[in-house]
Amino acid sequence: MRILVVGGTVFVGRHIVEAAVARGHEVTLFNRGNRPAPTGVARELRGDRDSDLSALDEGTWDAVVDTSAYVPRQVRYLVDALGGRVGSYALVSTVSVYADQTRPHLDEDAALTALEDESVEEVTNETYGALKALCERALAEGFEGPTLVVRPGLVAGPHDPTDRFTYWPVRFARGGDVLVPSRLETPLQCVDARALGSWTVRAVEDGLTGTYNATSEAGRFTLGALFDACLALAPAGTRAVPVDEGWLLEQGVRPFSDLPLWLPGEYSNFFLLDASRAHAAGLADLPLADTAADTLEWWRGAGSPELKTGLVAEREGELLARWRAGRPD
Repeated sequence: MRILVVGGTVFVGRHIVEAAVARGHEVTLFNRGNRPAPTGVARELRGDRDSDLSALDEGTWDAVVDTSAYVPRQVRYLVDALGGRVGSYALVSTVSVYADQTRPHLDEDAALTALEDESVEEVTNETYGALKALCERALAEGFEGPTLVVRPGLVAGPHDPTDRFTYWPVRFARGGDVLVPSRLETPLQCVDARALGSWTVRAVEDGLTGTYNATSEAGRFTLGALFDACLALAPAGTRAVPVDEGWLLEQGVRPFSDLPLWLPGEYSNFFLLDASRAHAAGLADLPLADTAADTLEWWRGAGSPELKTGLVAEREGELLARWRAGRPD
């Protein structure tokens, strides 16, 4: 197939491109050229989807995979620019489109979040999901051919620019006592970027249409299972120290930021999304141990850069000391 990938050099897009190349497809990238393209790309087109799509004036493709639409205008511009010269359109969206993220087992038909002012284009934590929902609507309204909407959950694995998953294997690899939230049975739902990339390409090949929550099966993973996988990679003497969630909140520890992937209380239900539709269509979960080990190896190979999220060592040490002073082992 001839596949046009919009974006394709960072995280999810990178793994989609690598999977497409590995499966023998002719891949064209359209982006600003700020990062090197993955090996094997047949052609690179330069432009800016916000202002200059002229590089797309010529050419035909069997499918476009859009990995970088954040506001609906971008989808409308791309649809208009491609005209009838592309067979199908796959949009990478997000599970953040759902309105009530405290409900367990949300499926693809659950209510979506919305903006009071749909002209807003500033992407923030508060607007991100609603803007992605508007991107989906723009695609449905503007593209006349077959469409596929992929809603990934939390994406993990090599090349992750967020460090949300990466924090844990890296932290355990540094050894010592590791502060973890106490409810080890808290659900964790994620998808390895490599599994996501491979499944997306196969879905495009097979002409799959509709909307799919692309994440692990609900209930398969827990935070405790992740910590066990990371502990297996850690030096001798490393320990996970469970600390009460309520106490952590009292100390101002921020869920999902200071302790990535931690969603206390009813918010942990967001890691129980119904992903059965994607799994019935061939999405497969990779073992947490593999994702953790490969992510750690990638991070080390990248020069062990400072992490963008998670507790810094001094703050973690202070919290552990305070916890033990009030609740000795």
